[in-house]
Amino acid sequence: MLLIMLQAICFVFIRPLSKNTYRKINRQLAELLWLELVWIFDWWAGVQVFNPTPTKSHSPISSSSSFFNHLRTFDSKHVVVISIELNCKHISELVCEVSVTEIAFSIVHEHRNGIDRLLIKVFTDPETFRLMGKEHALVMCNHRSDIDWLVGWVLAQRSGCLGSALAVMKKSSKFLPVIGWSMWFSEYLFLERNWAKDENTLKSGLQRLKDFPRPFWLALFVEGTRFTQAKLLAAQEYAASQGLPIPRNVLIPRTKGFVSAVSNMRSFAPAIYDITLAIPKSSPPPTILNLFKGKSSVVHVHIKRHLMKELPETDDGVAQWCKDIFVAKDALLDKHMADNTFSAQELQDHGRSKKSLVVVTSWACLLIFGALKFLQWSSLLSSRRGIAFTVSGLAVVTVLMHILIRSSQSERSTPAKVAPAKTKNEGKPSETGDDKQY
Repeated sequence: MLLIMLQAICFVFIRPLSKNTYRKINRQLAELLWLELVWIFDWWAGVQVFNPTPTKSHSPISSSSSFFNHLRTFDSKHVVVISIELNCKHISELVCEVSVTEIAFSIVHEHRNGIDRLLIKVFTDPETFRLMGKEHALVMCNHRSDIDWLVGWVLAQRSGCLGSALAVMKKSSKFLPVIGWSMWFSEYLFLERNWAKDENTLKSGLQRLKDFPRPFWLALFVEGTRFTQAKLLAAQEYAASQGLPIPRNVLIPRTKGFVSAVSNMRSFAPAIYDITLAIPKSSPPPTILNLFKGKSSVVHVHIKRHLMKELPETDDGVAQWCKDIFVAKDALLDKHMADNTFSAQELQDHGRSKKSLVVVTSWACLLIFGALKFLQWSSLLSSRRGIAFTVSGLAVVTVLMHILIRSSQSERSTPAKVAPAKTKNEGKPSETGDDKQY
């Protein structure tokens, strides 16, 4: 709550005087808040960064502090491979190695020494990896799990742009305690899922990002809702009625929001990051609740960078480009289902990332010290009324956390409904419920 209060004070007193100064300060405040959630990955669930087994062509990096600086010294003939391992029982290590192979960002599951692990690998070409966190980018992604946004935050944190990671969200998200409020102060875009109302909201919000002082990522879940089997069946029924390619692993993209984003960001955002998420059949769906419980899940992520200037100039052309990308995603996910991974390499751990741990430890010490001083000053626990007040306060915090966790669960989404087919270009599955993007 302290960070939210600081964001509110900056919004009221600094933003009217200097929007850029406000954005720079808010970026730091937002990062401090998001790092508390990244900490769940890094330390509570035991995030570990692993590298492939060394070969003659590999060049290991021995410390997390020199990690990104070292990465950016490699020439374009090499490819960087990063792996992050989530160990539900142990704390993690960080390492990087050079390998002549293709890159993607993936999370691979292992069972080693009786411990379930969650591995995150980053596979992308050297140029993409060099530019991640250094340029404005529109991020388009399929929506597979409850924690896709948190996976994105982890990647943004590793790339140095966590505080300026943005997203297009459903309007109700801004009312989520703490997180939703902070997103509003951080200029996330909130839509009502009604294009007549959202068109101008989206356009004005995108135009405001033109003078954003630091590199940002804007995440757009083009499918408009999280993937479920019920929604897939609705999408397949619609596709069959319209003569479209039948999706097997993705939903049909909603292109209006994407076309608007490209149209308004083309002049100042040089790239689109095409991210494909996959969850192996043997893995339970990753959820916030499972993370808090320390349970491991598996998410595989693949990244490809497209130049904005290479997209078609017309709106219809951009819409078709988006549809073609999702057809390609479907094929990529078919391959993933066959291989059960985007890449298979033997891993070993080395190094450690400490930033999120330092932030959470600092906040914990500050809160504990403040709470003890407050209890000492107020004698709150010396009376029944004081004890009742303290218990009530803890109950409120518990309820707020419960709301946050329940709001993230895709199983609470309303199954998609198929709109009546009229023409080949009209009507799409009406997907409502717990959705994140128009």
